[in-house]
Amino acid sequence: MRTLEYTFWQDGEFFLGHLNEYPDYETQAYSKDELIENLKDLLADLESGEIPHVRRVEEFVVSQ
Repeated sequence: MRTLEYTFWQDGEFFLGHLNEYPDYETQAYSKDELIENLKDLLADLESGEIPHVRRVEEFVVSQ
């Protein structure tokens, strides 16, 4: 099991969001629970290789 961070907001009747690791790929739903399910499906697509040239965000450490 793994934990992923996501960002979401509500715009009218829709919940919109993206996985923080993949901010260029958004999804939407009518409820927060449905949004989370859509994000899980999106993650599966992103990690399967079905979507070419996936952009992602990572971190690195710089020593001063």
